[in-house]
Amino acid sequence: MNTLIQFKNIVKDFDGQLVLKGINLDIHENEFVTLLGPSGCGKTTLLRILGGFLHQSEGQIIFNGKEISDVPPYKRELNTVFQKYALFPHMNVYENIAFGLKIKKMSKDVIEQKVLKMLKLIGLEGYEKKNVTLLSGGQQQRIAIARALVNEPKVLLLDEPLGALDLKLRKEMQYELKRIQQEVGITFIYVTHDQEEALTMSDKIVVMKDGEIQQIGSPTDIYNEPENRYVANFIGESNIVPGRMVEDYRVMFDDITFDCVDFGFKKDEAVDVVIRPEDLDIVDEQEGKMTGIIKSVLFKGVHYEIMVETVPGTTVTVTMNVTQEHDIVNTEAKERISANDFYVDIEDVKELNDTEIIARADAQAWNPEDDEYLSISKIEYDIKEACGTYPVTFSTASGTSVTISIFVVQQQYVENPKANEAISAFNFFKTVDELKESAAIDTDLKTWANAQSWKLSDESDVEISNVDYDFDPETITAGTYPVTFSTQGREFKVHTTDINEEGKEVGLTFYPEDIHVMSKMGF
Repeated sequence: MNTLIQFKNIVKDFDGQLVLKGINLDIHENEFVTLLGPSGCGKTTLLRILGGFLHQSEGQIIFNGKEISDVPPYKRELNTVFQKYALFPHMNVYENIAFGLKIKKMSKDVIEQKVLKMLKLIGLEGYEKKNVTLLSGGQQQRIAIARALVNEPKVLLLDEPLGALDLKLRKEMQYELKRIQQEVGITFIYVTHDQEEALTMSDKIVVMKDGEIQQIGSPTDIYNEPENRYVANFIGESNIVPGRMVEDYRVMFDDITFDCVDFGFKKDEAVDVVIRPEDLDIVDEQEGKMTGIIKSVLFKGVHYEIMVETVPGTTVTVTMNVTQEHDIVNTEAKERISANDFYVDIEDVKELNDTEIIARADAQAWNPEDDEYLSISKIEYDIKEACGTYPVTFSTASGTSVTISIFVVQQQYVENPKANEAISAFNFFKTVDELKESAAIDTDLKTWANAQSWKLSDESDVEISNVDYDFDPETITAGTYPVTFSTQGREFKVHTTDINEEGKEVGLTFYPEDIHVMSKMGF
């Protein structure tokens, strides 16, 4: 297959911001190539550079063996179809398609022959005299394509041309575009952020992110063998878990070693593992390579989407003691002061200082007339590294003071060996007003309870992703309330036509070729 276009180290920056970071890409004759990526990844910029509407900061564009960077757009053997079709509203269908041929001063009979051929190709025979503004979006789009193709370019550039259509019409036009491309036998370069469009139409997909190419390959290669987590997430739905390549053809994740078809990684290299939802089968618990509990079942029309938790999250529940306002008022000095009791682990006592105690007790003093905060100038305490209750007194310079209790305890924590995690949190005290004034209740609850989670193996931090409680901060009253902190468990998404019940213990099974091992991404 002959190489038609070569992008060689294409760099583009706008006011110092790099939009393309050294793109190298070959495109062959008669290929349907899709540049796929989110907004801002650089795909449209690359297309516009090829079209001659932008000039690259560095690099070369080789077209049919010639460097075309300085060739103006109208002299390049390519045409562009945009999302907004830019049809001429004062011209009918025939005149729109014939416009480029008239500019080239072709004879009327040749123009007629070519236009009628195009109308047949796009399935709009008999529409010659129709007003383009009265046609549907799909029909307008076909006319825009015909107007570009009638000039017989070597390459057709399509910049998200289906974006303005509704879902049903977009799906129809995906097949229509592929048919047209195969029939006219020229190169199509298509820009989209829609992975389904890319998979449906392309011979080759170029996945882009932040001005760089992440992977180039056929739809099958991109889907079945993504090179990294980004590609796997962007193309289709994925279960991605951290793993370790034990040796060639053997990978470990969730503390189980599985056979796979991947090789060439370093021994014990940290990797990401992807298993597509349709490659997982739910079986009886004793028959599974992994076991878990069905957490949710969602009917998606053609199949069920089932979430199976194979590794439970790590959870700890504490008690929040809510009291009414207990400010100390000093009328003479026009001051108020408040603070809360709190718990502290016996191992953390040695780290307590004035600043830490003020923060943990949420101690504050203020002038009630203007709500201006006042300094707490004195803190008195004598806390020992022994379990017990210790008084702490906070005072202002004017002598306004409040005394609270610090409860030194042997803190209990919850271990979850299956997840290699532990989690801990303290019971804590808060007032009704403090809860009502919270702007970010989940974050504040974590702070007040000193909730934290870590890996058992190396004590690295683990994110606490869920905070569960059964109260409304706006209407809460004095009392005791349970608050539960949890890390995220491991869940696998399964696509199946078989119905299953929530709460059922099941097994998950798959084949070695269903496991795809990827290098860790550097971000």
